[in-house]
Amino acid sequence: MSNNQLEGVVAPFDPFADAAGDDEVVTKGIVHIRLQQRNGRKSLTTIQGLDEKLDLAELTKAFKKEFCCNGCVVDNKELGKVVQLQGDQREKVKNFLAEEEIASKRMIKVHGI
Repeated sequence: MSNNQLEGVVAPFDPFADAAGDDEVVTKGIVHIRLQQRNGRKSLTTIQGLDEKLDLAELTKAFKKEFCCNGCVVDNKELGKVVQLQGDQREKVKNFLAEEEIASKRMIKVHGI
C-alpha cells in the first residue's frame, strides 16, 4: 500500500498500549475516591490522585467544614499524599471537586458503589 492508501485506514485500538509491560495501571490525572471500611459501621473516604500543586491541607479543611466531618492528609509511600475523611463522603466529594473545578467529572472515579 502506498501512503495515499494508508490515510483512510484506521489503526486498531490497543487499550494496553500505555501499559508497555508494566504491572502498574496508568492513571495520570484521574482522581480516585474510595470507601474504606473500618470496624462495624465506621468507614473512611479516601481521595487520591489530586494535583500535586494543590494545598491538600487547605482542601481538607474545606472538606471538613463543608461536610461536617473530620479528616487528615496521610503520606503513603506507594500512593503519595492521600486525603482521608470520616464517613461515606464519596458523592459529596465528587460534587465538590466538580463544582469548584478542581477536577472534571470525567476525571473522577468513584469506587465501591
